[in-house]
Amino acid sequence: MLMVLSPAKSLDYDTPANTELHTQPDFIDHSAELIALLKQQSPAQIASLMHISDPLAALNVERYASWSRKFTTANAKQAVLAFNGDVYEGLGAASLTAKQLGYVQSHLRILSGLYGVLRPLDLMQPYRLEMGTKLPNAGGKDLYAFWGDRVTQALNAELSAQGGKNKVLLNLASEEYFKAVRPKVLEAQVITPVFEDWKNGKYKIISFYAKRARGLMARYAAVHAVKRPEDLLAFDSESYAYEAQASTATTWVFRRRIAE
Repeated sequence: MLMVLSPAKSLDYDTPANTELHTQPDFIDHSAELIALLKQQSPAQIASLMHISDPLAALNVERYASWSRKFTTANAKQAVLAFNGDVYEGLGAASLTAKQLGYVQSHLRILSGLYGVLRPLDLMQPYRLEMGTKLPNAGGKDLYAFWGDRVTQALNAELSAQGGKNKVLLNLASEEYFKAVRPKVLEAQVITPVFEDWKNGKYKIISFYAKRARGLMARYAAVHAVKRPEDLLAFDSESYAYEAQASTATTWVFRRRIAE
């Protein structure tokens, strides 16, 4: 079983890493191609391209300018510790043990607009480049065209390395990022957990809670050293519970009802 997560827009490069272990990203050469394109953009063009504020655009222009092919602990940080959004608060990688971090390194991959696919302990230089960005490149009009089959083939390689006949990819990523995975190329069954909360008389997906729950499930898998996808049906973090009647073989619904 392999899990995939989306990255986060918020980054934390101030808090010291809780481990010295690190690995190198697999697609540095491809990331460098994208950085070269981004360096051609002015702050105003970056702001327009990414729909972000002028100060944030200026920050990222600085990041692109200082980006280097050489990744060290001085200019980069392990991806799972650098990302700081709702998903990663749920995952809480900084409080995982060495053994649990080893689990996520083997069973979790982070999809990225700039880096393609990251292992949790891959060093990552700060950036902002969402997978849905329409940045013209040699492969086409956007990042989906740029990455093509590379992301899916990388996931296939990871799944093959795990061994076993029943290959499963657990989709804990957003729709924007999972679109980078090509179903016809993927050599695995995809299972997508869905997290719903009770609000205004019905169960619905609430973005903030759903994002956090994706991280919580990845953490649950690490803490319990989950080997089989079906073991995740017991997921009960923060009062979520599997709802069999609302689920299918490939879409697993988890619900919770807390006092309004």
